[in-house]
Amino acid sequence: MVDVNEGYDAFCDFLEKHSGICLGTSKQYLVSSRLRKILQQESVRNLNELVSAISRPGGQKLKTAVIDAMTTNETLWFRDIHPFRILEEKLLPEFYGQRPSRPLRIWSAACSTGQEPYSISMMIEEYKARNRVFNSGEKIVATDISPSALAAAKSAEYAMLAIGRGLDTDRLKKHFEETPGGRWRVKPGIAQRVEFRAMNLQDSYALLGKFDIVFCRNVLIYFTADLKRDILTRIHATLNPGGYLLVGASEAVNGLGDLYEMVHCRPGIIYRKR
Repeated sequence: MVDVNEGYDAFCDFLEKHSGICLGTSKQYLVSSRLRKILQQESVRNLNELVSAISRPGGQKLKTAVIDAMTTNETLWFRDIHPFRILEEKLLPEFYGQRPSRPLRIWSAACSTGQEPYSISMMIEEYKARNRVFNSGEKIVATDISPSALAAAKSAEYAMLAIGRGLDTDRLKKHFEETPGGRWRVKPGIAQRVEFRAMNLQDSYALLGKFDIVFCRNVLIYFTADLKRDILTRIHATLNPGGYLLVGASEAVNGLGDLYEMVHCRPGIIYRKR
């Protein structure tokens, strides 16, 4: 039996340093449930021994596995529908109306297993067909820290259980094709807009380029106030003039009024780069 109390603080420090995730106090049950398999495989007696094993030469693989296991990959199609309605009713009409000659670029940060970026791509596809928009070259850069989540996202294939979480029958028929194994694959026209990259939000964004819209939703809640401010400040630098940031329903951009202007969309709030 692994003692998850001994070394808990050291493990929390490790996790925050390398992933940005701030566990806080009394989350030993979460650590135990997420790391059960790894703790058994490593035959460690407590979290101090686990952190020591990660720190030894050759511990990179274990470090990656631990961070991957501790990353929350909760997601669904068209999550919290309002951001996608705002994209459809405000952001896409504004972009295609004002910048018809430049390809649209969107960043989906902390994209998990791909449902958000593929949902964005479906919305673009439907909007362009409905409004006879002939622009091309849209790019959605989707990033995540979790290797296993990115592998699932890149495969563009989902079991029926995952498909059923937020995706209606019409969109399933329109944007997916069934595989011989009974799974559902995103059609090439939707998938080709999305480029997946491994990224820790604590790292530099310099190689990402500039964006018109950034989705950074339901991830900031796991970070400290200082790290959150740092991330939001650096996201601002990635936005083109007048670009937009969308955060989660329980998240807000506070204390950065010099960088972002709040835009009320009723329902929903988004942030425009100043």
